[in-house]
Amino acid sequence: MKNAPLYLLLFFSILVNSQEKKYVTISETMKLMGSRFDITIVAEAESTAKKNIADAVAEISRIEKMISSWDETSETSEINRNAGIKPVKVSAELFGLIERSIKISEITDGAFDISYASMDKVWKFDGSMRHPPTSEQITASIAKVGYQKIQLDKEQLTVFLPDEGMKIGFGALGKGYAADKAKELMLSKKVFAGVINASGDLTTWGRQATGEKWIVGISNPLDREKVFSWLPLDESSIATSGNYEKYLVFEGEKHSHIIDPRTGYPSKGISSVSVFSKSAELCDALATAVFIMGIDTGISLINQLKETEVIVVDSQNKIFKSNGITFDNP
Repeated sequence: MKNAPLYLLLFFSILVNSQEKKYVTISETMKLMGSRFDITIVAEAESTAKKNIADAVAEISRIEKMISSWDETSETSEINRNAGIKPVKVSAELFGLIERSIKISEITDGAFDISYASMDKVWKFDGSMRHPPTSEQITASIAKVGYQKIQLDKEQLTVFLPDEGMKIGFGALGKGYAADKAKELMLSKKVFAGVINASGDLTTWGRQATGEKWIVGISNPLDREKVFSWLPLDESSIATSGNYEKYLVFEGEKHSHIIDPRTGYPSKGISSVSVFSKSAELCDALATAVFIMGIDTGISLINQLKETEVIVVDSQNKIFKSNGITFDNP
């Protein structure tokens, strides 16, 4: 459902005297969870920063081991393998993640749904499609989708998918959750400041070595080299969903790779959605949901959520925003 582009620009200083201490900022880039991760740590020594980055990488790898549907030994794969057969006992951590996912499904009327993994892949964005799927194929593709079907037993910590072939997947919030957990670990170690950027699902804590807030630039979806607004992030997170890298065009109509799990059809009318909140997990899920819900419904939802904001760019490059975003449209 979500393959968010990396078009958030992050700027920071490298070595600055702050509060009578010298802090060094170290950044490393690596591939984790099948995506690019940029991890930035502000610490008093380079060796300390590098050790913290290694610890963050280990935590992200631990999360991937738990939620990956590609790893046959993961808890998620075990749930999917036993669909229609029996409930599967899982860790409290995974159980909580599934619980929260279902709550997000409820508030978004199913626009976000971890059971999207049950969909047959009738839309192909690899250049091989010559015509769109039939309405019958699309209807059949979502037959096993439905977060309401997921059965949770909180006392036994079990998860059951009642239909054979039903699956869950965390592609629409997994990287955000991993970023949150890496940040949580760094805070527990009292790491001065940092940024975890999981291919555009980004979370921060502390301040730059200068004492200033971390700053992100929201890029124009039609021209990634241009920034239409700079926004500060203070102990906050952001996630972005965009459709300008993966889409289909049939008879002059653009079809996004972000598929509505309720209908099986691609979302329309939006080029990008950026959600700001304290939790990268929540930002990640809501960015996908708003993309599918549409501008009016999506922004209305965000306006009802505390400490959560959104910027939407439509297919005509017009900018829309929630009530708490204060910059002027260009």
